[in-house]
Amino acid sequence: MLQLVRVLFVEKKNFFWLAVFVVGSLAAGLIGSFFTFESIPTWYAGLSKPSFNPPNWVFGPVWTLLYVMMGVSAFLVWTSKTGARKQTAGERNQKFFAIGVFVVQLVLNALWSILFFGVKNLGLAFAEIVLLWLSIAACIYLFRRFSTNAALLLVPYLCWVSFASLLNYSVWMLNG
Repeated sequence: MLQLVRVLFVEKKNFFWLAVFVVGSLAAGLIGSFFTFESIPTWYAGLSKPSFNPPNWVFGPVWTLLYVMMGVSAFLVWTSKTGARKQTAGERNQKFFAIGVFVVQLVLNALWSILFFGVKNLGLAFAEIVLLWLSIAACIYLFRRFSTNAALLLVPYLCWVSFASLLNYSVWMLNG
Protein backbone atom coordinates (compact mmCIF):
# COMPACT_ATOMS: atom_id res chain seq x y z
CA MET A 1 0.00 0.00 0.00
CA LEU A 2 2.83 2.37 0.87
CA GLN A 3 4.42 1.59 -2.49
CA LEU A 4 1.19 2.59 -4.26
CA VAL A 5 0.93 5.88 -2.36
CA ARG A 6 4.61 6.66 -3.00
CA VAL A 7 4.35 5.90 -6.70
CA LEU A 8 1.18 7.95 -7.14
CA PHE A 9 2.63 11.05 -5.55
CA VAL A 10 6.04 10.97 -7.21
CA GLU A 11 4.78 11.71 -10.71
CA LYS A 12 1.41 13.02 -11.88
CA LYS A 13 1.52 10.86 -15.01
CA ASN A 14 1.14 7.87 -12.70
CA PHE A 15 -2.51 8.79 -12.12
CA PHE A 16 -3.03 8.32 -15.85
CA TRP A 17 -1.43 4.86 -15.80
CA LEU A 18 -3.35 3.82 -12.71
CA ALA A 19 -6.59 4.78 -14.47
CA VAL A 20 -5.53 2.92 -17.64
CA PHE A 21 -4.86 -0.32 -15.76
CA VAL A 22 -7.87 -0.15 -13.44
CA VAL A 23 -10.32 0.88 -16.18
CA GLY A 24 -8.80 -1.72 -18.52
CA SER A 25 -9.32 -4.43 -15.92
CA LEU A 26 -12.87 -3.29 -15.22
CA ALA A 27 -13.52 -3.29 -18.99
CA ALA A 28 -12.75 -7.02 -19.11
CA GLY A 29 -15.42 -7.52 -16.48
CA LEU A 30 -17.86 -5.32 -18.36
CA ILE A 31 -17.39 -7.35 -21.53
CA GLY A 32 -18.07 -10.56 -19.62
CA SER A 33 -21.10 -9.04 -17.91
CA PHE A 34 -22.84 -8.46 -21.25
CA PHE A 35 -23.16 -12.25 -21.51
CA THR A 36 -23.75 -12.86 -17.81
CA PHE A 37 -26.61 -10.50 -16.89
CA GLU A 38 -28.99 -11.83 -19.52
CA SER A 39 -28.41 -15.48 -18.57
CA ILE A 40 -28.56 -15.27 -14.78
CA PRO A 41 -32.34 -14.86 -14.34
CA THR A 42 -33.12 -17.29 -17.17
CA TRP A 43 -30.73 -20.08 -18.13
CA TYR A 44 -28.49 -20.01 -15.03
CA ALA A 45 -31.48 -19.89 -12.66
CA GLY A 46 -32.69 -23.19 -14.13
CA LEU A 47 -29.43 -25.06 -13.60
CA SER A 48 -28.80 -27.43 -10.72
CA LYS A 49 -26.11 -25.95 -8.48
CA PRO A 50 -24.02 -27.35 -5.63
CA SER A 51 -24.85 -26.49 -2.02
CA PHE A 52 -21.83 -24.17 -1.78
CA ASN A 53 -23.03 -21.95 -4.62
CA PRO A 54 -23.08 -18.37 -3.26
CA PRO A 55 -26.08 -16.10 -3.79
CA ASN A 56 -25.98 -14.23 -7.11
CA TRP A 57 -25.59 -10.83 -5.43
CA VAL A 58 -22.11 -11.84 -4.11
CA PHE A 59 -20.51 -12.04 -7.54
CA GLY A 60 -20.78 -8.38 -8.57
CA PRO A 61 -19.05 -6.81 -5.55
CA VAL A 62 -16.38 -9.53 -5.39
CA TRP A 63 -15.52 -9.25 -9.07
CA THR A 64 -15.48 -5.45 -8.96
CA LEU A 65 -13.01 -5.48 -6.08
CA LEU A 66 -10.87 -8.11 -7.81
CA TYR A 67 -10.77 -6.12 -11.07
CA VAL A 68 -9.63 -3.00 -9.20
CA MET A 69 -6.95 -5.03 -7.39
CA MET A 70 -5.81 -6.50 -10.72
CA GLY A 71 -5.50 -3.03 -12.22
CA VAL A 72 -3.52 -1.74 -9.24
CA SER A 73 -1.29 -4.81 -9.44
CA ALA A 74 -0.47 -4.21 -13.12
CA PHE A 75 0.06 -0.52 -12.38
CA LEU A 76 2.63 -1.38 -9.70
CA VAL A 77 4.52 -3.55 -12.17
CA TRP A 78 4.34 -0.92 -14.91
CA THR A 79 5.70 1.83 -12.63
CA SER A 80 8.23 -0.35 -10.79
CA LYS A 81 11.84 0.72 -10.72
CA THR A 82 14.87 -1.55 -10.69
CA GLY A 83 16.72 0.59 -8.18
CA ALA A 84 18.89 3.66 -8.73
CA ARG A 85 20.38 2.36 -11.96
CA LYS A 86 18.76 2.67 -15.37
CA GLN A 87 16.59 -0.21 -16.48
CA THR A 88 18.24 -2.51 -19.02
CA ALA A 89 16.61 -3.58 -22.28
CA GLY A 90 16.25 -7.10 -20.90
CA GLU A 91 14.46 -5.83 -17.80
CA ARG A 92 12.13 -3.72 -19.94
CA ASN A 93 11.38 -6.77 -22.09
CA GLN A 94 10.60 -8.83 -18.97
CA LYS A 95 8.25 -6.12 -17.76
CA PHE A 96 6.48 -5.97 -21.16
CA PHE A 97 6.23 -9.76 -21.15
CA ALA A 98 4.70 -9.73 -17.64
CA ILE A 99 2.16 -7.09 -18.70
CA GLY A 100 1.47 -9.12 -21.85
CA VAL A 101 0.65 -12.18 -19.74
CA PHE A 102 -1.60 -9.93 -17.65
CA VAL A 103 -3.49 -8.84 -20.78
CA VAL A 104 -3.84 -12.49 -21.85
CA GLN A 105 -5.40 -13.39 -18.50
CA LEU A 106 -7.82 -10.45 -18.85
CA VAL A 107 -8.88 -11.80 -22.25
CA LEU A 108 -9.27 -15.30 -20.78
CA ASN A 109 -11.29 -13.81 -17.92
CA ALA A 110 -13.78 -12.20 -20.31
CA LEU A 111 -13.80 -15.29 -22.53
CA TRP A 112 -14.89 -17.50 -19.64
CA SER A 113 -18.11 -15.51 -19.23
CA ILE A 114 -18.75 -15.76 -22.95
CA LEU A 115 -18.27 -19.54 -22.93
CA PHE A 116 -20.19 -20.21 -19.72
CA PHE A 117 -23.08 -17.73 -19.94
CA GLY A 118 -23.11 -16.82 -23.65
CA VAL A 119 -22.34 -20.11 -25.41
CA LYS A 120 -23.62 -22.10 -22.39
CA ASN A 121 -20.91 -24.72 -22.82
CA LEU A 122 -20.02 -25.73 -19.27
CA GLY A 123 -17.30 -28.21 -20.26
CA LEU A 124 -15.50 -25.80 -22.56
CA ALA A 125 -15.84 -23.07 -19.92
CA PHE A 126 -14.20 -25.40 -17.40
CA ALA A 127 -11.28 -26.14 -19.75
CA GLU A 128 -10.89 -22.42 -20.33
CA ILE A 129 -10.99 -21.53 -16.62
CA VAL A 130 -8.09 -23.92 -16.07
CA LEU A 131 -6.12 -21.86 -18.59
CA LEU A 132 -7.24 -18.70 -16.80
CA TRP A 133 -6.01 -20.12 -13.48
CA LEU A 134 -2.63 -20.96 -15.02
CA SER A 135 -2.32 -17.47 -16.52
CA ILE A 136 -3.08 -15.86 -13.15
CA ALA A 137 -0.46 -18.06 -11.47
CA ALA A 138 2.00 -17.02 -14.20
CA CYS A 139 1.18 -13.35 -13.56
CA ILE A 140 1.84 -13.77 -9.85
CA TYR A 141 5.18 -15.43 -10.61
CA LEU A 142 6.19 -12.78 -13.16
CA PHE A 143 4.90 -9.80 -11.17
CA ARG A 144 6.85 -10.90 -8.09
CA ARG A 145 10.09 -9.94 -9.86
CA PHE A 146 8.92 -6.33 -10.06
CA SER A 147 6.77 -5.92 -6.95
CA THR A 148 5.87 -8.23 -4.11
CA ASN A 149 2.75 -6.13 -3.51
CA ALA A 150 1.69 -6.53 -7.15
CA ALA A 151 1.98 -10.30 -6.84
CA LEU A 152 0.13 -10.36 -3.51
CA LEU A 153 -2.74 -8.30 -4.93
CA LEU A 154 -3.40 -11.15 -7.39
CA VAL A 155 -3.58 -13.89 -4.74
CA PRO A 156 -7.26 -13.24 -3.82
CA TYR A 157 -8.06 -13.35 -7.55
CA LEU A 158 -6.35 -16.74 -7.86
CA CYS A 159 -8.27 -17.98 -4.82
CA TRP A 160 -11.59 -16.76 -6.23
CA VAL A 161 -10.90 -18.33 -9.63
CA SER A 162 -9.99 -21.55 -7.82
CA PHE A 163 -13.41 -21.45 -6.17
CA ALA A 164 -15.07 -20.49 -9.48
CA SER A 165 -13.33 -23.45 -11.13
CA LEU A 166 -14.77 -25.82 -8.55
CA LEU A 167 -18.17 -24.22 -8.97
CA ASN A 168 -17.95 -24.43 -12.78
CA TYR A 169 -16.96 -28.10 -12.59
CA SER A 170 -19.73 -28.90 -10.13
CA VAL A 171 -22.42 -27.17 -12.20
CA TRP A 172 -21.11 -28.99 -15.28
CA MET A 173 -21.29 -32.38 -13.52
CA LEU A 174 -24.77 -31.68 -12.10
CA ASN A 175 -26.15 -30.59 -15.49
CA GLY A 176 -24.03 -32.52 -17.99
